[in-house]
Amino acid sequence: MSRRQLRLGAFVMATGHHVAAWRHPEAAADAGINIDHYIQLAKTAERGLFDQMFVADSPGLFHRGDRESLSRQGRLDHFEPVTLWAALSVVTKHIGFVATASTTYEDPYLLARKFASLDHISKGRAAWNVVTTASDGVAGNFGFAKHPEPEERYDRAHEFLDVVKGLWDSWEDDAFLRDKASGVYFDPAKLHTLNHKGKHYSVSGPLNVSRSPQGHPVIVQAGSSEPGRELAAATAEAIFTAWTSLAEAQAFYRDVKGRLSKYGRRPEELLVLPGISPVIGRTQAEAEAKWAELQRLIHPSVGLNTIAYHWPGEDISKWNLDAPPPYYPELPKGRNSRQHVVIELAKRERFTIRQLYEYLAGARGHWVVVGTVEHIADQIQSWFENGAADGFNIMPPVLPASLDEFVDLVIPELQRRGLFRTAYESTTLRGNLGLERPVNRYAKQVRTTAVTSAAAA
Repeated sequence: MSRRQLRLGAFVMATGHHVAAWRHPEAAADAGINIDHYIQLAKTAERGLFDQMFVADSPGLFHRGDRESLSRQGRLDHFEPVTLWAALSVVTKHIGFVATASTTYEDPYLLARKFASLDHISKGRAAWNVVTTASDGVAGNFGFAKHPEPEERYDRAHEFLDVVKGLWDSWEDDAFLRDKASGVYFDPAKLHTLNHKGKHYSVSGPLNVSRSPQGHPVIVQAGSSEPGRELAAATAEAIFTAWTSLAEAQAFYRDVKGRLSKYGRRPEELLVLPGISPVIGRTQAEAEAKWAELQRLIHPSVGLNTIAYHWPGEDISKWNLDAPPPYYPELPKGRNSRQHVVIELAKRERFTIRQLYEYLAGARGHWVVVGTVEHIADQIQSWFENGAADGFNIMPPVLPASLDEFVDLVIPELQRRGLFRTAYESTTLRGNLGLERPVNRYAKQVRTTAVTSAAAA
């Protein structure tokens, strides 16, 4: 029996995950709209045999705050991800591409079409990161008076996913004959019209794109709240999450895996991929010096903007930066999991305001590990082998340098330990992640009917 292998994603944020990365001497300040920069990152990640690349995205500005504080942020202009991945797919062969798209602010037919197209263009390397969009500042971009409440967003998301998956099955795998001799372009018996009429959507179909190489692009979900976990258990094949302690990560891993059986799914059908931001040094002192250099680049207004979201309605600019928060907000249970992670972290570590924003500046509440190659590999191995993760989203602090270091230094150490591949197993993302290709629902119905009829005879 082969040894279980790590799944690794390169989670890239233009200049890097550290909030001040754009100011670093080795970062390209215009990286968000620099295609040559992304080509370099994609080739580096593929050289490192990563399963996939991922960029966070929102249909609006990432950051809150007044224009003065916004003017110091470095992630305000960036490519739309499906467009970006379509371009990068033609300069790579194996690595997969995860694009974020919102079930609240997108149309299911158009989304199904563009992701099926991306899967064809990339020859089977597309994935959809399903989000409901947490930011209430987005609503006005789409003519809505207010941002929908979480319950409504997740209710819509379940139906949205059902519609998209149904549209991806519009054509059976072998529907297109394209037989020039007979003049038959497709088999009409293998075309299926969805005719969905539900609570939120009415979509007829069929999709005007043939079934894609993976059948369905891989479904990824990034919410760790109660409704997010349930959506992942019902629909996702990978879940991105953020934890800062082994115990928290283990509890989450058990919880989401434990929900799968009620949907007729097996634990291996959902990959749990926490984020980790490694600050790598050949010595511990070198790693800590790199981290300190980045921390010195944080402007206080940017630091405060990083944590303001977690104290809604509070003017935290008046607080003493070198004292703990005067209070911790009581957050609704099951709502906005990232806020819970941050507040629990602040309590546990007894951080001052400055210490909290300096910590969050690294990766917004994801796990930051500062140390040698061996130390970082030890931490990854510990979580992987102790029921906390099936792999990780690697979140380089500064790009491209931190991704180069991970590929050149940490990947060989993980390979030496037998934890990570030495060659790609497949040309598709599903194949490399060890995920099954979904059977077309209509073909499956035909097979089930045939088996039942044969048994009855």
